[in-house]
Amino acid sequence: MEEVKLFGHPASPFSCRVEIALKLKGVHYDFIAEDPSNKSPQLLQYNPVHKKIPVLLHNGKPIAESLVILEYIDEVWKTNPILPQNPHEKAKARFWANYVEEKCLPALFKTFWSVGEQYDKDKAEAGEVLKFLEDELQGKKFFGGDSIGLVDIVANFMAFWFRTIQEALGLDVLTKDNFPKLWEWAENYVNCSDINQFLPPKDKLIAIFPPPYMGQHLVAFFQSRLAAAAAAK
Repeated sequence: MEEVKLFGHPASPFSCRVEIALKLKGVHYDFIAEDPSNKSPQLLQYNPVHKKIPVLLHNGKPIAESLVILEYIDEVWKTNPILPQNPHEKAKARFWANYVEEKCLPALFKTFWSVGEQYDKDKAEAGEVLKFLEDELQGKKFFGGDSIGLVDIVANFMAFWFRTIQEALGLDVLTKDNFPKLWEWAENYVNCSDINQFLPPKDKLIAIFPPPYMGQHLVAFFQSRLAAAAAAK
């Protein structure tokens, strides 16, 4: 019997990417929860370069970085492919997956850290980046067509994590009015039975979200909660 272990964090969208891919493939695995502030010797051994999650351990051999892991999973387990078989379509999927990783995620993360005029600027920049994804979705349920594929899995942060935190903090970066196709895609994604079982409860997400992702808005959010609790005493 083959050994498959995933070192991750229950609140990490990057760990969730790997869990979803394994689920879609029907692969049994063991999940080892890591503490981002106290990383285990095993994690440091298996990913000595970046020292971070996720890490997939397959028959004693570690694979790091979620995008690399996703392609590895698709090559090893052939059922329910997450990449298209057509070479051109496969290249397009890789392009958009890298676009989400390198352009969209950094732009969205910046809006957590900024306030006032800087927030308005960062929001506008994020909107410019998201517009290309909005256009790419025209006429499609998912980026992969009628079924979930690589780009959808990579973009899971936008579908659930970002929208949940955005709602809690009162931000308006990715909205139904501004990006109707992206919003519809996100709703389809999070309501898919193969996906929502891996998503943390909304009301607990902010509390368990790893501290490195916290920005100025999140700090202010917690400060207001603490102040309200103190005033109630």
